[in-house]
Amino acid sequence: MEEMGVLREWFNRVDSECKGTITALQLQTALAHGNLNFSITVVQQMIRMHDFDRNGTMNFQEFASLNKFLYKVQKAFSSLSREGGGFLTPDGVTEALKTLGFSLDYPSLYTACESFDREKDGRFFLDSFMSLCVFLQSARNLFDSFDLSRRGKVTLDFNQFVYCAANCRI
Repeated sequence: MEEMGVLREWFNRVDSECKGTITALQLQTALAHGNLNFSITVVQQMIRMHDFDRNGTMNFQEFASLNKFLYKVQKAFSSLSREGGGFLTPDGVTEALKTLGFSLDYPSLYTACESFDREKDGRFFLDSFMSLCVFLQSARNLFDSFDLSRRGKVTLDFNQFVYCAANCRI
């Protein structure tokens, strides 16, 4: 419960206008103070993932949910990152993703890793790994909204495909 108090203090500092919500820009700035540098589009995706009331901002409950997700990702990263290097190799990314419940075939994993390996050197630092996980969780959430029978397969008509394409921007 003490952790929630600390989280509340942090949220209140970020919510400098005392509105009870924070914007993507405020969240991006706050994360950067913790050496987590994300593009504004990734931060916006983080908010969309946890914006349960769909108002485009993040209240404290939504923020706590995002924090829980990011903590889980950070824990998976830390358990497998190279000693002293602070990064994951593609094999480490594969293992960390498995611990987070993402099981991808090789072509999907390769394509996703290639997209999020900013330096194209096979090293994933915490922020790039988190960005990858935000993308995958967003994709899972969107997929699950169409996979009502939970079979792991969906069939989309053109309108649904357009909806998916519009909602998968990162």
